Amino acid sequence: MNGLLKFLTGKKTAPVTMLIGLIFAVLAFGALNTESEATTPTNGLPDSEESVQVSKFQNELPANDGSAVFIVYASDAKFSEAQLLWLQGEFDPVTQLPAGGASEKFVEFTNLEVGGAKFVPPAVISEDGTTALISVPLAQSDDFDVTIQRVDAMREVAPQNMPAGISVYVTGPEAFIKDIGSIFSGANFSLLAVTASVVALLLLITYRSPVLWLIPLLVVGVADGMAGILARRVAEGLGFTPDASVTGILSVLVFGAGTNYALLLIARYREELLTYVDRREAMRVALRGAGPAILASGSTVAVALALLLLAEIESRQVLGLVSAVGIVVAMIAGLLVLPAALVIFPRGIFWPLIPKVGSKNPFENSLWARLGRGVSKRPVIVASAGVAILAVLATGGLGIKTGLSANEIFIEKPEAVVGQEVLAKSFAAGSATPTQMIISNPQVDQAIEIAQGVAGVDQVRTGATNGSITQVDVVLAADPESAEALLIIRELRSALDILPTEAIALVGGQDASTLDAEDATARDQALLIPLILISVFLILILLLRSLLTPVLLLVAVVGSFFAAVGVSWFIFQNIFGFPALDLTVFILAFLFLVALGVDYSIFLVTRAQEEARKHGTREGMRIALGATGGVITSAGILLAAVFAVLGVLPLIALAQVGTIVCIGVLLDTLLVRTVIVPAMAFILGKKFWWPRKEFAD
Repeated sequence: MNGLLKFLTGKKTAPVTMLIGLIFAVLAFGALNTESEATTPTNGLPDSEESVQVSKFQNELPANDGSAVFIVYASDAKFSEAQLLWLQGEFDPVTQLPAGGASEKFVEFTNLEVGGAKFVPPAVISEDGTTALISVPLAQSDDFDVTIQRVDAMREVAPQNMPAGISVYVTGPEAFIKDIGSIFSGANFSLLAVTASVVALLLLITYRSPVLWLIPLLVVGVADGMAGILARRVAEGLGFTPDASVTGILSVLVFGAGTNYALLLIARYREELLTYVDRREAMRVALRGAGPAILASGSTVAVALALLLLAEIESRQVLGLVSAVGIVVAMIAGLLVLPAALVIFPRGIFWPLIPKVGSKNPFENSLWARLGRGVSKRPVIVASAGVAILAVLATGGLGIKTGLSANEIFIEKPEAVVGQEVLAKSFAAGSATPTQMIISNPQVDQAIEIAQGVAGVDQVRTGATNGSITQVDVVLAADPESAEALLIIRELRSALDILPTEAIALVGGQDASTLDAEDATARDQALLIPLILISVFLILILLLRSLLTPVLLLVAVVGSFFAAVGVSWFIFQNIFGFPALDLTVFILAFLFLVALGVDYSIFLVTRAQEEARKHGTREGMRIALGATGGVITSAGILLAAVFAVLGVLPLIALAQVGTIVCIGVLLDTLLVRTVIVPAMAFILGKKFWWPRKEFAD
């Protein structure tokens, strides 16, 4: 270890370290940097799920290689005769179909043929006469650019020559794919720009130096770019393709964690410069002191994220893998590259607050040192008050709701969502996204009768068939992916259980896929939450070689998580107007908050343990709180601000994760680490480190 530290900080070898880092950066940004990001977020359910099995059976059916766009024309009042004529055309006695209607505008896009010619079915008018629906069958395409081109083209064609008093919306499966993909276009660049700006501003405020802030910002910025590239390559090697939402979260994690590690190291380096004339020796001492905490902190987050690989849903597996790689890159940058970058420059980089040898340590009489002395006088009262605050805040989460429908997942609704909502006012809400049943041919009639008897089913019609199975389309009278729709799917599946066991009777489609994702999420939470707690607990044991301290730290950080959820739910309901939490929010917020939140206690307690060897537990905690209070507060505010930036992305789920983590980190920084953890140490004295006995009270 001494050899490594000397190499990182040596007069001749520190530039070599930077050169090695530069070579790796060039390789990452050059040879490894190829575009492969998925366009839209996906669930990626396991093959065992019923909705996935339905999709596989659909591939065996004839003419099942298509998609669709729905053109919705709507009026505030009942369509006039002239409007109906424009929408439906006139009846042609030869073809026995309407001719000349609005549907003919979309013939060039369709793959449906009747009598050897392309054909788009005429507009269907709702019973209330205010809405017309044109379904445009399309050839399936996995090329997102093709999807963009034809949806944009139809949106250009749809309003041409449209009579006054009518509005038009292009919606349906293809339009949803296009709109979701398009709203992410450029979003990650915006996220990165805002994140970097926030970090730069907070570093300037923290250091009040025109030079120093640039060094950690450049190191972390390059690490973020490398992490994104390396993480994508690792993911591809394991058969995954990260989407835009995953890479957005990755940038936030790397910038937030990487800057936190930089703040901790630079604060310790600055402190040691008050003692050592040789800045290289000061950095070596700083690395010995802060290195274990940074390593434990990064390992905690990386291991917790890697546990997401055990999730059933592929998008979570991808997020865990990519983010774990990113945290490892951030750790390497903070422990190897940043020290070399700092010692290349003289201590003048701290100007105008240059640390001088022999100067009094400003931490000894800082606000945090005074706070530590205050907490130590009445630790029981202070700890009780802190716990009570967390408990009161947690009550805000009572009655929390989970699950957003397809129309509720966006912060700003795109046209596909607005069109779906307009369609649902006059047609069955599930018209645009019918549920598909795959039924063995001998049981088709019985399955149709069963489906018609399920409450909430609006229409049932047979679809494509082959020699053994038939697709039966079921239109639900509920908004897509809403709680009502999922309940209908669950009841439909249960009702089909009366069919013979050897028969194929499966329910799939968009709503069924969402239900399967909800059930998989419940199983993921039951598995992953205990594993995350166990992994963090074991790392804390290895770091502190104590059993009681890790338990106390975990209990405190879990308490702050529930308090953050309570505060956030109040905000979501009363300020943002979010109807529920997205399914993914709870597990992701728990992971980030437990893994990242415990970091601040790690930074404090490792320093307290170091000082306790010389001064005893209580005095050691007071010294540690004074020494780390400023930097941990800065780090916490920075991380909270960075996660709040997730609101730049267009999905409610990411805004919710960002808000919960932001509030939770602030609680961990300003209440748990500042008040509750020190108070517990003051109450317990040397028992705080149980079963270790080498510390005094």
